[in-house]
Amino acid sequence: MKKWALPHKFKYLGVGLVVIGSALMVYYLGFDFRIMMPVFAVYSSFLETQTFSIIQTNVSDELILLLFLTGFLLILFSREKNERKRYNLLRYKASKYALLLNSALLFLSILFVYGTGFIAILTMNLFSITIFYLVIFHLLKNKERPKSRV
Repeated sequence: MKKWALPHKFKYLGVGLVVIGSALMVYYLGFDFRIMMPVFAVYSSFLETQTFSIIQTNVSDELILLLFLTGFLLILFSREKNERKRYNLLRYKASKYALLLNSALLFLSILFVYGTGFIAILTMNLFSITIFYLVIFHLLKNKERPKSRV
């Protein structure tokens, strides 16, 4: 794990990016936060469909998604403060269970959620597997931690 994982300090940067993304999301949803600017679009379909063109759009939602994605990936690929060899097995198990849980929830969403609600679920699906992985990994890690005797 130590050969390819990021140093532990990147976990703090990742948490900071997730916190900033969360704050901007609250501001975006509650106060209609907007950053309007021209961007290059490979494909855009609002009032008219455009390909390979410059369009004027609100990029605040993309900024929030990028903050979340970058933050979660930094947390996910950073070493633990006290890294142990056994954590590789726990990471594997957490990955397996997170993928299964995420797939089951997506399967149920396909069957029971429609319209814009499904689009919202697909958007959350960008991050749900990393969130499930982090929760499961830390649960497995805490379960394995030796109990101190008093």
